[in-house]
Amino acid sequence: MNKKLVSAILCGTMILGAVSPVMASADGKKIALVGKSAGNAFFEIAAASFKETVEAEGGTVDVVYPETATADAQIKVLDNLISQQPDAICIAANDVNALQAKLEEAMDAGIKVSSFDSAPNKDSRQVFVNQAGTVAVGQALMDAVLDITGGEGQWAVLSATSQAANQNAWIDAMKTIMEGDEKYSKLELVEVAYGDDEPQKSTDQTAALLEKYPDLKVICAPTTVGIAAAAKYLQDNGSACKLTGLGLPSEMLEYTGADDEHSCPYFYLWDMQGLGKLSAYATISLVNDEITGAMDETFTAGDLGEFTITEADDGGTEIVLGLPLQFNSDNIEEMAKLY
Repeated sequence: MNKKLVSAILCGTMILGAVSPVMASADGKKIALVGKSAGNAFFEIAAASFKETVEAEGGTVDVVYPETATADAQIKVLDNLISQQPDAICIAANDVNALQAKLEEAMDAGIKVSSFDSAPNKDSRQVFVNQAGTVAVGQALMDAVLDITGGEGQWAVLSATSQAANQNAWIDAMKTIMEGDEKYSKLELVEVAYGDDEPQKSTDQTAALLEKYPDLKVICAPTTVGIAAAAKYLQDNGSACKLTGLGLPSEMLEYTGADDEHSCPYFYLWDMQGLGKLSAYATISLVNDEITGAMDETFTAGDLGEFTITEADDGGTEIVLGLPLQFNSDNIEEMAKLY
């Protein structure tokens, strides 16, 4: 990551709460933000940014977590929220399709529905705020696997839940990329394991992968909970298997390095404060009828600038924040101070 990019993120963090003069007010508006589960550091950072942004524009945010990282638990949360009639619900979905009936009920009741991080299907939302394009994430991760394995050998995926829309989309993109280019032909994807975004289960799944595949070269964990758990297990046990994926710099600091002492040479993520902030402005714009979520509509997201709504892979619409960022031994100490 170059110095200009680091500086830009630092500046964005410092002015996160600033009120944009071109943004319509959210004065008196009530927005509910629904997470996948409690204790997910990634979501909590984005949620804090979302809340701060809405409050700076005069609105209020109720951040709600389901009891477990399941669709059924989120349905219970949504049922309660609909009875409270907020102006909008923004959700990181635990399942692509299972939330549809409840989210359609919310929209029928006049509640605006947006999503970020993990999208429900296109009929369950008005717009999705995507942290990075699906193919861009898949390409970055697939090339990391190619690089770290040396271009050949066994590798595995440690995902979150089997129903997580974002995880499945990234994994599918990786498979398509791998199958479509001869340079990946010597790589063997042996298994996609699921840690359900629980640290202990992710640790157990890491141990199981190593036992089942003693020649495993790389685990790719496109989940902040999974990668942190796997990093610790691999490093504590002196495993020759290496790791990459999507993680928080602050959680991966002691595990990141291009040597045998560290389990993860490098990994990726994005500007989480920016994701929360962009999602807040998109939701406010829905509430104020400045956008409907239709393709090619534009809106201004404060100091982040102007964004255009584009077509998502599932046929719905999305707003893409930007490209994934690589964190390595050269920049992780500085970035760990941010998140």
